[in-house]
Amino acid sequence: MSYFSERSQGRPIQGKPPKSAAAFNGLKREIMLGLLPAGAALTELELAAHFGCSQGTVREALLQLQEEGLVLRNGHRGTQVSQCTEAEAVEMFRVRQQIECNGMVRVMHARSASLVPDLRAMLADMLEAAEAGDELELASHDRDFHRRMFRDADLPALDPILHRCLIHNHRFKISRSQTPRDLVATARRHGVIIEAIADGNVAAACAALSHHIATIVDLGPDVFADATQ
Repeated sequence: MSYFSERSQGRPIQGKPPKSAAAFNGLKREIMLGLLPAGAALTELELAAHFGCSQGTVREALLQLQEEGLVLRNGHRGTQVSQCTEAEAVEMFRVRQQIECNGMVRVMHARSASLVPDLRAMLADMLEAAEAGDELELASHDRDFHRRMFRDADLPALDPILHRCLIHNHRFKISRSQTPRDLVATARRHGVIIEAIADGNVAAACAALSHHIATIVDLGPDVFADATQ
């Protein structure tokens, strides 16, 4: 039985061959939406036939998915979709909060002139995706927003860790959704962070970001003991 749906759509990845981009983005979409469930086996031969490409192209896509923590490659046992557990999600949220909130202090002391305009443009992109009802596109712009903000902290070695946390935050949030969410309200939540940065208020920016992360998903008061719920 194949887990693949007709909705697998690939977008080009900068610097990646188009077929690799299609395989990577198609698989990522299926995993993020839960259409490829945790534990599902992924074989290079089946994937190559599905995407109309070589096994080498599929292997490249799977390696990038492994870097994002969405699949596990277990040698002779093959490749499987990774789990998305609450225990792991909690730790990802905690790691993300520490990285971003500590980084925000550095951002506020050395932010670039383009930061606020960039963030406002990304918020506009989020709102456009939200109004179109495209949750995955909204999540992609959301990740761009947070990574752009963190870039001014000048801690580049931490960016891949933050990116993986963001990916898993969104995957977990989507998997927990039992009813349609207000995507426009989700996008607008970022506005208060932008305004605090624009005002140059370090304490307000840190508080806004901390609250934003702590209230993404209701995991209970013990996850972020210092956050105002």
